[in-house]
Amino acid sequence: MLATHGIVLDLIRTRRATTRSEIMRVTGLSRSTVAQRLERLLESRLICEADSGDSTGGRPAGHFCLNNAYGALLVVDAGATSMRLALTTLTLEIRLEREIAHAIEKGPDETLALIKQALAALLLEAGIEGGDVAGIAMGLPGPVEFETGRVVRPPIMTGWDDYPIVETLRQAYDCPVIIDNDVNLMALGEYRTARAQVQDLLYIKMGTGIGAGIIMEGRLQRGARGSAGDIGHLMIETDTPTQPAAPCRCGKRGCLEAYASGWSLVRTLREQGHMVDSAQAIVQLSKSGDAQAIEALRQSGKRLGLAASYAVSLLNPAVVVLGGTLIEGQDECVAAFRETLYQRSLPLATRDLKVEISHLGRRAGIMGATHLIIDHLLDPERIDRQLS
Repeated sequence: MLATHGIVLDLIRTRRATTRSEIMRVTGLSRSTVAQRLERLLESRLICEADSGDSTGGRPAGHFCLNNAYGALLVVDAGATSMRLALTTLTLEIRLEREIAHAIEKGPDETLALIKQALAALLLEAGIEGGDVAGIAMGLPGPVEFETGRVVRPPIMTGWDDYPIVETLRQAYDCPVIIDNDVNLMALGEYRTARAQVQDLLYIKMGTGIGAGIIMEGRLQRGARGSAGDIGHLMIETDTPTQPAAPCRCGKRGCLEAYASGWSLVRTLREQGHMVDSAQAIVQLSKSGDAQAIEALRQSGKRLGLAASYAVSLLNPAVVVLGGTLIEGQDECVAAFRETLYQRSLPLATRDLKVEISHLGRRAGIMGATHLIIDHLLDPERIDRQLS
């Protein structure tokens, strides 16, 4: 093993080796070389000794860990109707957190101005200067070309197509900025934080919109251009001579979202006389015992179970995790999803398949964003360039 500074840091980060002797044993480096690597990492403030004031975890003296005081991480999970923002650290600590109601369809100028204002408020409350921000990660509810950080023809994000999001945020913070699809970050957060023992996972978000994040062999799968997992726009209905398929916000007809998403259920229930305006309002209406809201959620779960059965038969995950507003406490929705999924998937794909509710809930996105920016900042090759 060519044990560079980046490799030694990765050993400490993953806790495969946290003492001098462990690092020597794993890497085969001499004591003096290990001492040199550690000294450089200590000087950079990327690591500290576990008994120092900046460390966490209560490890005994002689152990090294990531430095909780190394810069601040700013993370954003922006959904269709609300966003969650947080100030986090290299050790995955959430120092401050806020949730703001905001419609993403108001456009990038208004949305990013609000985000910059909210992030500045978090830093001010924490007593941290903007120059101490180490990195920013943000999830958005649309197809994101990961390499460029640009949204590509998003169905519900008017004005966002090819908008320079990264460049706009860098005007306020001179640090790395990474943009990804929101459900990708939810899947990554759920996997890394709560289900690391599961190597193949499908995360499905049921909220205002519908999407999926895919973890295969322990790695987030984005596809060739970043659009993997966009099940919300799979066609599940077609026109008939007497009934055209329902219109979708993407401009097509018959998409899953046109029948099973929060916005489509709002449309359905308003036609039935209910004054609801959000997925959360539908959930509250169903909890009050309204039969039409309960049936709408049951049908949503059934249709999503059908679409998910295609993904399960194709990908064969070990667990399907459900997140998003529509499944919060909704037994009817989840039960209909499970029943349809098991009925329509290949028997071998469902033999040991588990269907579970997200452990992280609404924090899945910000935890995934934190992992994403840490992966970037602590990439061994990047560390080697930084410390060379």
